[in-house]
Amino acid sequence: MRIPNWPIAMQTDLRPIREVLESNQWGGFHECVARFEERFAAFQHCRWGVSCANGTLALELAMAVAGLGPGDEVIVPAISFISTATAVSRVGATPVFADIEPDTFNLDPERVRAALSPRTKAIVPVHFGGSMADMQRLMELAAERNLIVIEDAAHAHGSEWLGRRAGSFGLAGAFSFQNSKVMTCGEGGILLTNDEDFAARARSFANQGRAPGGGWFHHYTLGSNFRLSALQAAVLLPQLDRLPAQIELRRKNEQRLRAELAGVAGLRFQRIPPEVNARSHYLLLGRIDAQRFGRTRDEFHQALTAHGVPCTPFYPHPLYGNPLYQRGGCRVEPCPVAEACVRDAFWLPHRVLMADETTIAEIAALIRSLQR
Repeated sequence: MRIPNWPIAMQTDLRPIREVLESNQWGGFHECVARFEERFAAFQHCRWGVSCANGTLALELAMAVAGLGPGDEVIVPAISFISTATAVSRVGATPVFADIEPDTFNLDPERVRAALSPRTKAIVPVHFGGSMADMQRLMELAAERNLIVIEDAAHAHGSEWLGRRAGSFGLAGAFSFQNSKVMTCGEGGILLTNDEDFAARARSFANQGRAPGGGWFHHYTLGSNFRLSALQAAVLLPQLDRLPAQIELRRKNEQRLRAELAGVAGLRFQRIPPEVNARSHYLLLGRIDAQRFGRTRDEFHQALTAHGVPCTPFYPHPLYGNPLYQRGGCRVEPCPVAEACVRDAFWLPHRVLMADETTIAEIAALIRSLQR
């Protein structure tokens, strides 16, 4: 299968890197870091961006600056990468695991409502695979209960809900630039917000408690060093220019693949709500009904990988199944959908959707041939 590798580097990417290398500032205070923060924030319909060394730290920064801590509960989906929950734990708050919707893979607003307690202070929706969570219902619930919303937008570069981009709904949104993401500098992250005071406090925290105009050795609040380097920003800037065209390519190829496989019994792809009018296409998610498809999810996964199609058989357990949370420090709501997805769901990475039309047709033919 002629599936592109990822990340993709181009000759033109060397110019901004060379500019940094030839400067006397390779760290987080090079002007290209500020330029990237401004450009990416604007791209996501936000006013301020505070870049970070990685997406995990961007989430932790959001939790800390929002004032979450011991005694507080934060509702998170049972299906996500571990950082969604550990960011809550790292500030001393308690993650509360709520179930996802069976067709969108995103946090179920009704399960969020059922999980509320007097200690609930925040909700962390994850835009899983790049398709946004139901921000209308979640924001309405948050307003009703005076809750903070922090978007985990690690998958959602360029994703939109009714014309508004990920990260622009809640108090803040955290993005990742880890190696597999649709924009990457190997590691890296950014916290976005439309709240000026929150942005100022986040920037101070991420810069070891310094204040604008203050001296290098003057630290006004407790903080740490979360800064993105200039070399990382230089890698990211050209990718932001390429992102819209790459999203469009993935969109067309996903549309082709879904159309080719529309009649395959027992194969169900992630439902995209009509309100999601743009998305990153970070993952192509699906579920296998073994009885109707004729093979189990694991057999499906093994067959695809044997033919050179990268495929991941979902997470091995919900977040609360990790040994860390088996020992406590969390609250677990009933999550039958999350537990079912562990058994029957899968995803294809976004680089599959960057293949040529012939390869997309070959993948569709392979999947059709697997049905018994």
